[in-house]
Amino acid sequence: MNPTTEEPQTKNGSKDDAKPNPNGKPKADAKEDLKPEANPTSKDDLKSIPMADLQARLQSSSKGLTQAEAAKRLTTDGPNALKVEKTNAFLKFLTYFWGPIPWMIEAAVILSGVVRHWLDFFIILALLFSNALVAFWEEHQAGNEIAALKAKLANDATVLRDGKWATPKANELVAGDVIRLRLGDIVPADARLLDGDPVEVDQSALTGESLPVTRKSGEAVFSGSIVRQGEIDAMVYATGTRTYFGKTAELVQQAHTISHFQRAVLKIGDYLIVLAVALVAIILAVSLLRHNPVLDTLEFCLVLLVASIPVAMPTVLSVTMAVGARLLAKSQAIVTRLSAIEELAGVDVLCSDKTGTLTQNKLTLGDPFTVNNIPADQVIEWAALASRAEDKDTIDLAVIGGVKDANALKSFQILHFTPFDPVHKRTEATVKGGDGKQFFVSKGAPQVILAMSKNADAVKPGVEKAVNEFAGRGFRSLGVCRADEEGNWQFAGVIPMFDPPREQAKATIASARQMGLSIKMVTGDQAAIARETSKQLGLGTNIVDANALGDTKQQPSSQTTEAIEKADGFAEVFPAHKYFIIEALQKSGHIVGMTGDGVNDAPALKKADCGIAVSGATDAARAAASIVLLAPGLSVIIDAIKESRKIFQRMNSYSMYRIAETLRVVLFMTVAILWFNFYPVTAVMIVMIALLNDGAILSIAYDNVRYSNNPEAWNMRRVLGVSTVLGVIGVVSAFLLFWLGERVFHMDRAHTQTLMYLKLSVAGHLTIFLTRTRGPFWTIKPAKVLWMAVLGTQIVATLIAVYGLFMTPLGWKYAGFVWVYAIVWALFTDRIKLLAYRILDPSALPLLAKKQVDLGPEISKEAYELFQQRARGESQQDQDWLEAEHMIQLEHSERPKTS
Repeated sequence: MNPTTEEPQTKNGSKDDAKPNPNGKPKADAKEDLKPEANPTSKDDLKSIPMADLQARLQSSSKGLTQAEAAKRLTTDGPNALKVEKTNAFLKFLTYFWGPIPWMIEAAVILSGVVRHWLDFFIILALLFSNALVAFWEEHQAGNEIAALKAKLANDATVLRDGKWATPKANELVAGDVIRLRLGDIVPADARLLDGDPVEVDQSALTGESLPVTRKSGEAVFSGSIVRQGEIDAMVYATGTRTYFGKTAELVQQAHTISHFQRAVLKIGDYLIVLAVALVAIILAVSLLRHNPVLDTLEFCLVLLVASIPVAMPTVLSVTMAVGARLLAKSQAIVTRLSAIEELAGVDVLCSDKTGTLTQNKLTLGDPFTVNNIPADQVIEWAALASRAEDKDTIDLAVIGGVKDANALKSFQILHFTPFDPVHKRTEATVKGGDGKQFFVSKGAPQVILAMSKNADAVKPGVEKAVNEFAGRGFRSLGVCRADEEGNWQFAGVIPMFDPPREQAKATIASARQMGLSIKMVTGDQAAIARETSKQLGLGTNIVDANALGDTKQQPSSQTTEAIEKADGFAEVFPAHKYFIIEALQKSGHIVGMTGDGVNDAPALKKADCGIAVSGATDAARAAASIVLLAPGLSVIIDAIKESRKIFQRMNSYSMYRIAETLRVVLFMTVAILWFNFYPVTAVMIVMIALLNDGAILSIAYDNVRYSNNPEAWNMRRVLGVSTVLGVIGVVSAFLLFWLGERVFHMDRAHTQTLMYLKLSVAGHLTIFLTRTRGPFWTIKPAKVLWMAVLGTQIVATLIAVYGLFMTPLGWKYAGFVWVYAIVWALFTDRIKLLAYRILDPSALPLLAKKQVDLGPEISKEAYELFQQRARGESQQDQDWLEAEHMIQLEHSERPKTS
C-alpha cells in the first residue's frame, strides 16, 4: 500500500511501544524465544542454526526450489496445514439421540412399550430415527457447503519457484521454499528471514503479546504471525504440524457467539416450550383427577410435547443459513461466520472505504507540478524508480505506467528498496545509474516528502498551493524527492493522480438509500478530495475531518456523536478513527457495517456488527472480517445486504408458522380434553403430523421472498401477536369442524379423530403460505420446492386418512370436504392476518383502503434495475442512470396515482 491509497494507517500502539529497553531489545522480545512443546532448542534446531547450515540441511538456497522439487517434497511431507480431526459419522449420528427433545421422544417410546401399544411404539420410534437422520444429513450438507465456500478464502503465498515469483496456495508450501512477506501478510509457515531490512511481526495469535516484535535477517518468524511493518524474503523450514503453531494451538479459535437473530429464535423456542409444558401439565393433572389410565395419559402428554416443541427449528436455522451463504457466494461475498448473515440484514449504516469500493481503483496521472524547472517526465521517472511492479500496488503500477519510455528504467539498477509502511508513509530506493553513480529517490505523502527535504522552505508555498488545487479537482497528490548523497533530499515535484468513481456507484447508492441504508464514505484522503468525490457520487458534501473528532481514546461526546451521525463521510481517517466512529454509531443504536482492506483495519472490522473485507484485502483483514468480498465495488455489498434480508424474511416466516401451529395444536387438544374429556386425535396422529409437516418445512430455506426496504429487526410484538391471532383462529375452525363431525355428520369418535387429524395436517401446512407474506398470500409466488413439498406431504396425509393407515378410514367424500373447509378458512384467515398487521404494525397498509402512493422510491428502484440491465457492469456512462430514471418517470406518469 502506498501513501495515497485509501486510509493512512498507524502502527498498533504508540511510538514508544517499539523503543528498545536498556538491554537493546524491544519490549515485546520477552517472548522472543518461543519453544515448541517437544524437542527443546539445541544446536540442531532449525530456527537457530546458521543460515548456511540451514540451507545445506534443506538443500535449498536464496533462489528457492524448482517446481518439480517442491511437488516431490509436498508428496513426501504432506500439505502445509493442520490435521483436522474428522468426527466419526456414526458417533455424530448418535449425538442426535441425546438431549431434552430426543429424551422426551425416547420416553414416549418406552411408555408405549410398557403399555404394549406396539403400533405407537414403532411409529414413534420411526419419528425418533427420522428426526435424527434428517438433522444429521442436513447439517452434514450444510457443513460441506460452508467448507467449500471457505476453501475459496484459502490464503495464497508469494513463492520463488524456478527463479520466478508465483502465488500458489499457502498449503502447497514445503520446507526449502523462499517466500516473500509483505505488510499485512499472515506468515504461512515457520521461516527464517533472508537478507533485507528488519520487519515488525505481530505474534499475538501465538503468545498473547499485543506489542509487535522486530525480526532481523537470520531470525525466525512463525506461522500465524502477522507482518505489521516492512517487507522481506524468507526461507521456509517447517510446515503444517511441524510448525511451532502446529505443535501448540490453532490460529483462530472463534468463540461460539449468539447473534441478535439467533437469540430471538431461541426466545421463540423457549416461549413455545414453556407454553406447551404448562398446557400439558394441566392435561396431565385433570386426567389424573378423572382417574384416566396413568401410563396412557403420560404417553399422550409426551407425544403432544414432541409435536408442539419446535423440533425442526435448529435444523431449519442451519439449513437456511447454509443455503443463504451459498447464495451470497454467487454474489461474490463469502461468509466466514454464519451469524454475519443475520447481522447484515439489520445493518442501517454502512461505512464504506473509497478506493476500490466507491472508485475504480484505476489511477491515471495528471500533469505534475515541478520545482526548479525539473522536467515533468524526469519527476515521473524518479517516482517510478521508487516503485516496484511485482508488488502489484495500484500507485506503483500507475506511476510505472506513466513513464513514456519504459526501456529507460532498464538502465538503472535498484540496490535497495524500502516498501511503504503506514508509519513513514513513503517508499525509498537506492539506485545505481547507467553512469555508475549512486543516488536515492523517494515518493510518498506530499507533507512527508516535504518535511524530509532540505529545500522545503523555498518550495513549500508552491507545493501546498499545488496540492490544494489538485485536491479541489478531486486529485490525490504524490510527492517526489531525490538525493545525490544520503540525507540530502531535494523536493522535486508533485504528481497528481485521479481515481474516478465507479460508473454504477451513483445508481447503487441511490438504490441503497431506498433500502433504508445510510452510506458514509471513509477515506484517508484530504477533505477537499473526499468532498469532491462524495459530490460526484451523490452522497452529499458534509465531510468531517477525522482530526476534528477529538481524542479517540476518550468516549465520544454527544456533540461528536451527533456530528458523526449527520456526516456523509470522513476524511484523513486513521484506523483509530474507524474504531471510534463505529463505537459512536453503535452507542447511538445503529447496526454498523464497516469495510476495510489493511492490516490495521482489523480492529475496526472486529468491532463492527458486520466487518466486510473488500476485494484484494490483506490476509489479516480477511481473517478479522465476517464477510469477504471477491469482487470490487459497492454493488457487491448491496447485493449481499439484499440477500441477507431475504434470509431474514424466510426465518421470520418459519418462526410465525411454528408459533401459530403450536398454539393451534396444543390449545385445541387442551380445551377438547378439559371440556369434552375426549382425545380428539390419537398419539399416533400427532406423531404423523409432526413427521410430515416438520420434514416438508425445511424447503422454506429455498422460498421466494422480497427483501425489505428497511433494515430488519425482530419485532416480537408483531411476530407473537400475528402468530397468536393465526393460532386462535385455527382453534376456532378446528372446534367448528369437530362440532360438524359429531352433530351434523353424526360420526363416531374414531372417525372424528381421523377427520380432525386430516384437518390439523392440511390447515397447518396451509398456514405457511399465510405467514410468508405481509400482504395477501398471493402477492409473492412461493418457490416450486416449497409448494411441491407441502402438496406432496398433504397428499400422503390424505391417503393415510382416506384408507385408514394407523387410523379409522375416512373416505374420499369427507377428505374432500376437509380440503375445501381448510382452504376456505385459510382465505378467511388471510384477511384477518391483514387486519392483525394493521393493528399491531401501524406502518402496514390499511386492510381494504387505498392511499396515495409516493412513487419516488419505486421510481428509483425500477430505474436502478433498468440501469443494471443496460449497463451490465461499468461500460455505460453516468447519464444512463439519468435516462433510465427519466424513462421510469414517464411510465409512472401514465399510471393511476392510487393502489
